[in-house]
Amino acid sequence: MGRVKLGLIGGNIRASRSPALHRIAGEMAGLAVTYDLLIPAEMGMDLDAVLDWCGANGFGGVNVTYPYKEAVVPRVTLADPALRRLGAVNTVLFGPAGLAGHNTDCTGFAAAFRARYGAAAPGAVAMIGAGGVGRAIAFALAGLGAAELRLVDSDPAKVAALAAALAGQGMAVRPAASAAEALEGARGVINATPVGMVGQPGTPVPAALWPGRVWAFDAVYTPSDTRFLQEAAAAGVDCLSGWELFFHQGIEAFRLFTGVPVSDTAALRAALLALPG
Repeated sequence: MGRVKLGLIGGNIRASRSPALHRIAGEMAGLAVTYDLLIPAEMGMDLDAVLDWCGANGFGGVNVTYPYKEAVVPRVTLADPALRRLGAVNTVLFGPAGLAGHNTDCTGFAAAFRARYGAAAPGAVAMIGAGGVGRAIAFALAGLGAAELRLVDSDPAKVAALAAALAGQGMAVRPAASAAEALEGARGVINATPVGMVGQPGTPVPAALWPGRVWAFDAVYTPSDTRFLQEAAAAGVDCLSGWELFFHQGIEAFRLFTGVPVSDTAALRAALLALPG
């Protein structure tokens, strides 16, 4: 049985289901996969040191999550020009030529959206959060044919940078000063912030703003049923959980890590959903 050593670099990741996804996918493929949670602050290292440590200790690759998806970009080679414009990485492969960066959040969101809504266009979309996962989702929305993206972030520089990166992608981009401004007339609403995840309760969208919206997506998946989604559903909005992004990006990351596609995605989904907690 082949052995593959993987991991996840991030901050608040103790509740992540990524170790289970990759270990189960490995068992299905006849691979012995280990997948470690690597929290730089707990390791007493910065991001660069953790990457170097992984390379020296036999890791085949790592996933990268908040708050490191943009910070890791200078350390990796990005072969795809579109990925260089995207400017965020969530999957890193270790090889003889160095570190290769990929973004399976982008492909994962597109796959999750199409699986749920088919060929329907996203329409005008309000997105709160212009960081690493927000950048990936924004590029996916352009590929899905979104008419307009209204961007909100506590850091206006991130909004400006993402708007500039999206120039020429065929999607109108409009910065907004608040969630209320962004949601006015929007068809879809996306939470691309960590608000709502384990340890960071709350929601970036006041409940009064939900009526009239059509669909909502929360990039947070631990927990999968966030306050953001609960309040959207209560207003009659169709909700797409961050668990779907987690699942689809994980499938693509596993293929990149191992060179082996997941042969039975339904079985993998069932196994993950059967886990306690």
